[in-house]
Amino acid sequence: MQFNPREIDAQLSYKLMASLVVPRPIGWTSTITADGRHNLAPFSFFMMITSTPPHIAISVGAREGQEKDTLRNIRDSGELVINIVSADLGPNMAITAAEWPSDVDEFERAGLTGVPSDVVRPARVAEAPAHLECVVRQIMPVGDLPYGAHLVIAEVVRIHVRDDLLVENNRIDLQALQAVGRLTGDWYCSTSEQYQLPRPKVQ
Repeated sequence: MQFNPREIDAQLSYKLMASLVVPRPIGWTSTITADGRHNLAPFSFFMMITSTPPHIAISVGAREGQEKDTLRNIRDSGELVINIVSADLGPNMAITAAEWPSDVDEFERAGLTGVPSDVVRPARVAEAPAHLECVVRQIMPVGDLPYGAHLVIAEVVRIHVRDDLLVENNRIDLQALQAVGRLTGDWYCSTSEQYQLPRPKVQ
């Protein structure tokens, strides 16, 4: 079976892509409004771009044709925090994924604690095992409604890692991190099973 994305229903195209590009890391994104209210939402269209200096990207889609609170906040403040989701925080993350009204504090609704960041204004999730404080460098519209999005590219200006996750040479203990990945629909996975696939050395 083959599909031409320009000839099929937009929802089918989305479902096919979201089911094939898996697992996706989750950028649990905290932002702040112009009047100082906190917002927290997960985005699985999330990636690392480069490490010198470190940059990440999240894709923020529309909701019923309207821009999401996260995008408006990012435009207003130019800042965000990516909080890493560990397996034990999965249920809390799912609560923040709901379509809450703009005046709802997702930190409070999900039973999470907001703590100040070092460099940016948005709060960090205290319970998260790691955080990336970010300053926005570029926002680009991509695609069309209903599933068009804005690609947000941001520079990481501070990295926080819980002490017990660091092993020799400041590497991360991935078994202890237990990062969560998004599959499709309500399906997720964690990094509980890990194995190596060495790359051949070409002479």
